[in-house]
Amino acid sequence: MFTAPVQHGTARRLTLAAVAAGTLVLLTAGPVAAHVEVESDKAQALAENVEISFDAEAESDTAGIAAVRVILPKGIAPGDVTYGAGPKGWKFTAADDGYTIKGPALKAGVNAEYSVVVRQLPDVKELAFKSLQTYSDGKIDRWIELDETSEQPAPVLKLKAAAPGAKPVSPSPSEPASESPSPSASPTPTVEPTEASASPAAEAKSDDDGMSAVAWIGIGAVVVVAAGAAAYLVRRRGAGER
Repeated sequence: MFTAPVQHGTARRLTLAAVAAGTLVLLTAGPVAAHVEVESDKAQALAENVEISFDAEAESDTAGIAAVRVILPKGIAPGDVTYGAGPKGWKFTAADDGYTIKGPALKAGVNAEYSVVVRQLPDVKELAFKSLQTYSDGKIDRWIELDETSEQPAPVLKLKAAAPGAKPVSPSPSEPASESPSPSASPTPTVEPTEASASPAAEAKSDDDGMSAVAWIGIGAVVVVAAGAAAYLVRRRGAGER
């Protein structure tokens, strides 16, 4: 006779337990849901001059976001990224593996929204932009995990397949220019001093040879004159003795 009331009470307790568990999940899901979102209207492989927008969600109720550092995915060089727009007073600084934007701390609870322009997207299916956002109190949110189910997933931009005929553009013109030496830089100074030093030497040798010839001719003339004078004196002395 008492079976039905017992089952009804058990069902009620189970329902209340499920509601309590669901409420607990909702209450604890807030911080985990915060992350960095990324999107682009030209999210396509090999697309050029692509503007990519980021939204770094604020997770602190007491401190504002003061900086966001991004590690670029493979296929995008720091030199191919330029600053688009961002919070007032924030500046863009390139690094060896990515870039940083920072400035006056935002108000607590305000997201850091900014954009960058990429010269060309690589020919891949997705791009992960590992991000570290720093708050005014020194706290750092590290959105760097590549597993989307983790508590700190990196923002990932899904790309459509490349358009027919799309090709990779040539490397940035600033990079090869600094590495290629001038082909005419070394031969010019090497040849000119050689010619300059050889010319005076040749002229000096020519002058020495000319002076030597004149000297020898003069000496020969003196010897001939002296010999003729001596012969004349000998003949006159012989004629006087007779």
